[in-house]
Amino acid sequence: MPDFGHGKVLLNMSEPENPQVPGSDTQPPSQPPEDAALKRPIRLGLGVRLRNYFLAGILITAPVSLTFYIAWLFISWVDQTVLPLVPPEYNPDNYLPFSIPGIGLIIVLLVLTLIGALTAGLFGRLTRQLMESVLNRLPIVRSVYSAIKQVIETVLANQSAAFRDCVLVEFPRAGAWTLGFVTGATPPEVETAIGGDALTIFVPTTPNPTSGYLIFVPRKDVIYLDMSIEDGIKLVVSGGIVAPGKAIAKSPSKTTASA
Repeated sequence: MPDFGHGKVLLNMSEPENPQVPGSDTQPPSQPPEDAALKRPIRLGLGVRLRNYFLAGILITAPVSLTFYIAWLFISWVDQTVLPLVPPEYNPDNYLPFSIPGIGLIIVLLVLTLIGALTAGLFGRLTRQLMESVLNRLPIVRSVYSAIKQVIETVLANQSAAFRDCVLVEFPRAGAWTLGFVTGATPPEVETAIGGDALTIFVPTTPNPTSGYLIFVPRKDVIYLDMSIEDGIKLVVSGGIVAPGKAIAKSPSKTTASA
């Protein structure tokens, strides 16, 4: 006789441990409460949104407002300085019921243009040479006049060598790198004292780039940057907030060529 009990045991072993009832839906495993909380959208409160809107408004209006305010101060200063020198019969403020801002600035531009046109001819060149000969004979005025003239001619020249490249130099101590601008050739006396080829570098201060330090650095200790002068000035004025997209150190071949 076959052993039906043994077959029954085998049948039970082949059945799954957790049988499912046909027609019943399979429930997905529940997510941990931490994961569910992280996937929930973060809803900002009314105060936080108002603060963000306020900061966005400042970021949009502050640069434009400050630009117009500084321009207005400059125009007002020129008007207050120039208009008192204009004869009353030629002053438009005496004929109009309101004041026109910028009249003094227009007068200054016209006068400078007229002076430039007059000095371009033979008579103007002779007059300028006469004035320079008189100023060069004055002991103290001579030094001031020559320095101011040289700076203005360097800055306003068509092929000016001022601020030729943006560089990095170790200043004010070793290991601290500072952005500087190569301004020109180094005097031979300085190169002789240093004992090698050197560069004249102007290191501006933040946020006022018109003041700074004039340093002489050996050429081998200078790192040239692939950065425009305008981006370098923006970086200095903003204190590093407005940075260029990418500033790459030039290779030694490019550095030698640009120098």
